[in-house]
Amino acid sequence: MTRTDADGALDEALALVSRTPDAGGTGGHRAVPWLRARETAARAGTAVPARTRRVPLADALGEVLTAPLEALSDLPSFDTSAMDGWAVAGPGPWQVRPGGGILAGDEPPAPLGDGEAVRIATGARVPAETTAVIRSEHARESGAQLHAARPVTTGQDIRPRGQECRSGDLLLPVGSLVTPAVLGLAAAAGYDELVTRPRPRVEVLVLGDELLTEGRPHDGLIRDALSPMLGPWITRLGAEVTGTRRIGDDPAGAEALLEAVTGSTADVVITTGGTASGPVDHVHPVLRRAGAELLVDGVAVRPGHPMLLARLGGQEQPHHLVGLPGNPLAAVSGLLTLAEPLLRALAGRRQRPRYTVPVEGDVPGHPYDTRLVPVLLTDEHAVPLRYNGPAMLRGVAAADALAVVPPHGARSGQDLEILDLPWASGGCFT
Repeated sequence: MTRTDADGALDEALALVSRTPDAGGTGGHRAVPWLRARETAARAGTAVPARTRRVPLADALGEVLTAPLEALSDLPSFDTSAMDGWAVAGPGPWQVRPGGGILAGDEPPAPLGDGEAVRIATGARVPAETTAVIRSEHARESGAQLHAARPVTTGQDIRPRGQECRSGDLLLPVGSLVTPAVLGLAAAAGYDELVTRPRPRVEVLVLGDELLTEGRPHDGLIRDALSPMLGPWITRLGAEVTGTRRIGDDPAGAEALLEAVTGSTADVVITTGGTASGPVDHVHPVLRRAGAELLVDGVAVRPGHPMLLARLGGQEQPHHLVGLPGNPLAAVSGLLTLAEPLLRALAGRRQRPRYTVPVEGDVPGHPYDTRLVPVLLTDEHAVPLRYNGPAMLRGVAAADALAVVPPHGARSGQDLEILDLPWASGGCFT
């Protein structure tokens, strides 16, 4: 990709915020490396004792099995026809049995005599003594006799009892994600309910007095872009959003934030804004008053470096707080860095596999920090998008993923780690 004047301006802006690794840059807090922050968030979720529940199949979609799925019976439970056609016994030609054929769901049919044939439907129980099933298009009737149009092999087009599994076989282990296919398998195996780990519950607290809920920005006020975005995004990460509330920046807002953080029944509280060290940034003081343990206090990533992760509630009933920056793309960075690995671990889901894609064009980098840049994925490359500043959503709204750009940037063709956006990669079944 050809470098532009905008690229040069970005380089200059990044240089202005450069720092040495030990100098802080997050309001005096030592920022941890980006990958270590993600690993810390995943470990925090894994350490929380798992809850389990028994739910009807329809309510298990997107959750994780906490009990193995074992076969309750043989599958199929009897020999069945794999095709519409004829069940035959012995070598042909065969005498066609008078009367109707055998349909799926019929009572067990009478055994076939040697040299006998009967019409049969897909999924129907095969009569005892059947040698094979001949597909309709591979047979012809001549009066009361049936002739095969090609050689017949013993057992052809018969699904034998237990072909897929035997009673007691392990179908899926603990930790398997309940997908639509898993629901189908469970139903076929005779299950009405599954034992799963419920989705983690998340409460969202949007902080700020400058936010409008409707209309155009005016008089120093801006639209709240995070409330409409975070709930659906978190849902796609496999969590249940219990509510979204707005809290002001004044002292009363700080008290309301303390009450919300300490009184929440959610597994995770996600806040937006207030994570830096400005005069109305209340998250750190509130966490100190709440006796929280800071697990991550600043991450060496741009945008989004003032993000944080804290644990509250002690060891018996721990819950977590993820503090996202207030700028929209910085908040997205925080979601992918801390919230996603935490929520996946709390849900019992495996972390996403890591993979790389070569980038098209040079990408400027920060002198010390990782950068997350919106990209479009083609068959061969990750194509960086413009409008990737901390307050911008235009780039990520058009993106398939975010590319992980190391310090000092990347050259065209260099392999970069890719963070899929949940709607582009399938996300959770919710």
